[in-house]
Amino acid sequence: MQSIDPVASNLPARSRLLHVRALPLAILVALAACQALGPLAPLPDNAVSFVPPAEYQAWWALTEACSGRQGHPEGIRWYVVPDVAGFMTSQGEKAARWSRGTDGSRIVIAGAYMGAQLVVRHEMLHALLDRGDHPPEYFVERCHLTWESWAG
Repeated sequence: MQSIDPVASNLPARSRLLHVRALPLAILVALAACQALGPLAPLPDNAVSFVPPAEYQAWWALTEACSGRQGHPEGIRWYVVPDVAGFMTSQGEKAARWSRGTDGSRIVIAGAYMGAQLVVRHEMLHALLDRGDHPPEYFVERCHLTWESWAG
C-alpha cells in the first residue's frame, strides 16, 4: 500500500512533483542545521558558574517586553570571568557572550560587567532571539541594546 502525503494529495500534479522533490531537500537542510549546532565553544580561562542575581529577572522581563519575545531564563547557564573587563573568543575580545549548542545555552560575562544592564540584557536578547547576530530591529530600534543606542 502506498502512503499518501496529505499536503501533496491536495496539490495539482505539477505542484505534487515539486513537493515530492523538495521534501528530501528540506529534510537535508533541517539535518544540516542540527549538525551545525554542535557542542558549545570552550569557556574562557578562569570562568566560573554563578547563580544570576535577582535583578537579572527584572532585566529579563524588560528584554522580553521590548523584543516581544518570550523565553525561559532558567535554561541558561551563567558564567563569569572574574576580575576582567574582557575575555578572548574566536571572534576577538568580548565583554560578554551568549552561545547555544547541543547541550543548551549559556552566557559568559566579564566580571567588570556583571552589573551592567546593557551588557547583560544584550546577551539576554541573543538568548530570546536564539541567534548570534544583531538584527537592528531588535538590538537598536526596539530594545536599544547596543553601545550606540543605549540610553541607560
